[in-house]
Amino acid sequence: MKNLISSILLFSVVLVNAQLQPVKNGVYVWNDLQVNKTNDRESRFIFEGVSPHFEYLEIHATTQYKDAKPNEPNANDDIEELIIVKEGLMKVTNEGKSEIIGPGSVVLFMPKQVHAIENVGDGNLTYYVMSYKSKKPINIERGQRHGGTMVYNLDNLEFKPSSKGGGIAYFDRPTAMCERFEMHITQLDKKGPSHNPHTHIETEIILLISGNAEMTIDGKLYKGTTGDLFLANSQLLHGIANASNETCKYFAFKWN
Repeated sequence: MKNLISSILLFSVVLVNAQLQPVKNGVYVWNDLQVNKTNDRESRFIFEGVSPHFEYLEIHATTQYKDAKPNEPNANDDIEELIIVKEGLMKVTNEGKSEIIGPGSVVLFMPKQVHAIENVGDGNLTYYVMSYKSKKPINIERGQRHGGTMVYNLDNLEFKPSSKGGGIAYFDRPTAMCERFEMHITQLDKKGPSHNPHTHIETEIILLISGNAEMTIDGKLYKGTTGDLFLANSQLLHGIANASNETCKYFAFKWN
């Protein structure tokens, strides 16, 4: 009987994964996302599916209201997570060690790490969660060797000016799920492109922090504003530009 139940459960998991569709290129608009509320928090589903390098990829946003009950400590067995703080103050705890971070800060959680998130500010805490599983075998040792779970506190990172504005480097490293995962902020102070349209093996996400942007992906033009997210799948020609003469700032992160 136990073997039968295990077989049914395994079949169900395989079936669910088989039904996932490739994530779509384009823009995901913050103001169009459905808001699901409970007593002390709300969530916004952005997308779920498969991508060229991931057999599972899901992104959502969570808002914990002031004095919300903290998340129960948990560990993901075969899922890696990227957390991006949008607003508020977050107490992030990993394997018993805690740190308080604010907007623009990032956490990269390796699989099998016990962690929890708590709102410790005077207002709402809102953060994006990217959960993903590689199509290749998980390599925990590789992830640990290159830093393991890491908190990237914006207060400790350096802004480097450029002729077009500037930027902040977060990380460029292997993880348990990715041969390479790179993340940075770009700031464009005037209207115009960040760089010429290009292609690369990595799938890339652009998450707008402020301002207005236009992004071409595979010959189509998409427009976005604060909170919106662009996705360009692997090997597709794409390019992003500031859509006005007001400052535009965004996260760019890509992986393979």
